[in-house]
Amino acid sequence: MGNEQEFQDLLQRVGLDREEISQRLRFLDWSAADVEQLGRHSAGLQPAHAGFLEQLYQRLGEFPATAAIVNDPATISRLKHSQGDYYQRLWNGPYDRDYVLDRLRIGWIHQKIGVDLKWYLGAYRLYLHEMLDGLLGAHPASTAFASLLKAVFFDIGLALDTYSAAQRKALEDSEARFARALRGANDGLWDWHVDHDQLYLSERWASMLELHRDQLGSGSAGWFARVHPDDLGGLRRAIDAHLQGSTPSLHHEYRIRRHNGSYLWVLVRGVAERIGQDQRRMAGSQTDISQHRAAQEQLQHAARHDPLTGLANRDRLAELLAQALQRQGRAGAREAALLFIDLDRFKLINDSLGHHIGDHVLVEVARRLGQCLRPGDHLIRFGGDEFVVLLDDLACIADAERVAQRMLDSLQPPLQVQEHQLVVSISIGIAALSEENAGLDSLQAADLALYRAKAAGKAQFARYSTEMQAQAQHQLELQSALSRALARDEFSLVYQPICQLDQAQPYLVAVEALLRWQHKGQAVSPLEFIPCLEESGAILAVGDWVLRQACAQVRHWQLAGQTALRCSVNLSSRQLQQADFAARVADILRESGLPPASLVLEITESQLMEDSAQTLACLRELASLGIQLALDDFGTGYSSLGYLKRFPLHILKVDKSFISGTPEDGDSRLISRAIIGLGLSLGLEVVAEGVERSEHLDFLRSEGCRLAQGYWFSRPRPPVELERLFSGEDCFEGLYCLLQAQPALSLP
Repeated sequence: MGNEQEFQDLLQRVGLDREEISQRLRFLDWSAADVEQLGRHSAGLQPAHAGFLEQLYQRLGEFPATAAIVNDPATISRLKHSQGDYYQRLWNGPYDRDYVLDRLRIGWIHQKIGVDLKWYLGAYRLYLHEMLDGLLGAHPASTAFASLLKAVFFDIGLALDTYSAAQRKALEDSEARFARALRGANDGLWDWHVDHDQLYLSERWASMLELHRDQLGSGSAGWFARVHPDDLGGLRRAIDAHLQGSTPSLHHEYRIRRHNGSYLWVLVRGVAERIGQDQRRMAGSQTDISQHRAAQEQLQHAARHDPLTGLANRDRLAELLAQALQRQGRAGAREAALLFIDLDRFKLINDSLGHHIGDHVLVEVARRLGQCLRPGDHLIRFGGDEFVVLLDDLACIADAERVAQRMLDSLQPPLQVQEHQLVVSISIGIAALSEENAGLDSLQAADLALYRAKAAGKAQFARYSTEMQAQAQHQLELQSALSRALARDEFSLVYQPICQLDQAQPYLVAVEALLRWQHKGQAVSPLEFIPCLEESGAILAVGDWVLRQACAQVRHWQLAGQTALRCSVNLSSRQLQQADFAARVADILRESGLPPASLVLEITESQLMEDSAQTLACLRELASLGIQLALDDFGTGYSSLGYLKRFPLHILKVDKSFISGTPEDGDSRLISRAIIGLGLSLGLEVVAEGVERSEHLDFLRSEGCRLAQGYWFSRPRPPVELERLFSGEDCFEGLYCLLQAQPALSLP
């Protein structure tokens, strides 16, 4: 079956169709007369044929190459009989398709058994010589013609040698080019007869695996047995898809095992073709792509990892979350959690020591945090000084809290970074990772918990709860409403009296303007909305509005008779950081007509702690305008006596938390006395906040404090209600009436 298929393939290559055969016969002037001539002389040449065959095999036996083929009497007898039949067909026809196929088959058989073309041509020359004698006898011309036949057939042999050599040269050149291309491509070749499972693998194919061809066998089992188990299914599917016509070619990457057990990434390419009716064959190449794959994996690793710490980054976190959520959906899955981590006051390190030191801190923090994790947990650098930890396979969510505590403890020892010894702390938010929540929601939940830990004082962890989400939603709604509150005229100012105490009855000399917000008919606490204004930056626009309103209102009261009345307004640190803030305050004073000395701007200790050049420059510029500066809530923050001399302050305000404990609480009494004494000794005026009982008033008078405010005198009032104090229609909480025409307190 194989030989017949080979012959059929050869026929297709010869390409002898009807047109080609007809053309050849026309060139030979072949006609019916030639058929008749041959047939007429056929019978008379039988003895000549018999004699020729005897002479032919005698001559073939004289040469070693042909003698090896005709050394068996039985073979010679069979060949003589076959040739005799051929000669009958040659002289008698018919010269049809079967005749052509039979001659082609005889030529093919001779080539297969090793009969060289020169012996084939020589035999035909001898045959024609013998037939010439049979036809012409001893005719004088026959001898010359026989010689001519020898020369012609010798030339035909030379011509055929030239054609054959040229074709071999072209083939060798083509094969050489192909071989050079293969060496340059460094590819291995394969040829697979699919239905017979006969696989040819080139030496290069085998050498890629550090093997010899004979170690791989002649079937596909040797190939597929070396494919990585995780890749075998994909390779088989790719081959089947191409064999079924689903893909134009085979093009697939997979891993294959070397002789030493390691795996090599390769790219296999191939195409399939049908041979015959039911036979399939595939051939192609295999390329070593390990270096390309390694470079690709390095790029993928770089794309998913932080270059500074080597930790996974946000992109990798998204993949890890998706995988963890998938595991959570399986039966019997254990708990998983996210930890959102932020370094406390890391900006201070960068600003004071530089980003180079900051980078070293981040690397060391990442190292310590990583030591707190189990195998299988993941530490991710989320960005900047933020990290995320994914904890999987937890017995309970409380285990996440234990990990968080280990992390807090790991940063207790100071960090030694070059010549600096630094104390670094972190805040941690914890949230459970559940199938019901998308990964981003869990991350957001952990971030909310982190915000709670920060707000609670830092260096601690907080666990997410639904109340946090509700609070965050409320905060968002609050900020959204605040952004429109100014345009909707929802803000208002109330004023709390500041009274002078150095006469028999306290009397009003100043007011503090306080911001109020009425949203949807409900009053919102300043403790709730002021931080929102600060965080969103809306405090800048609202702060300008407060200054304009307060200055205009106090100027109105001055023109109405309260000529010495002053007004205190609280400032935001954001306002002080604006380069043109002092100029804007000057514009507001000009617009309202309020004298600069009638305006007191209050700042807190936390604002002075920033101690920035911009804050100092702004305060000095404000003081140069004649505006009074007050330090509010003194003693409640990180107090420093240096602030009192470094900054151009005029007034010191004692926080109500100290005043409320006097005179009964000894510590409160001593602290209040010290602050009042300190302020007076520095030439500052002292204002006590939170006066609510007569005992507070008596204590302040005894300590020489001349200014105070609090509910004992009046709660903060809208302008209309405060004006009733000016007119005498009302008293300070029903106790003291405003003394008219009292001299104003002169402030330094």
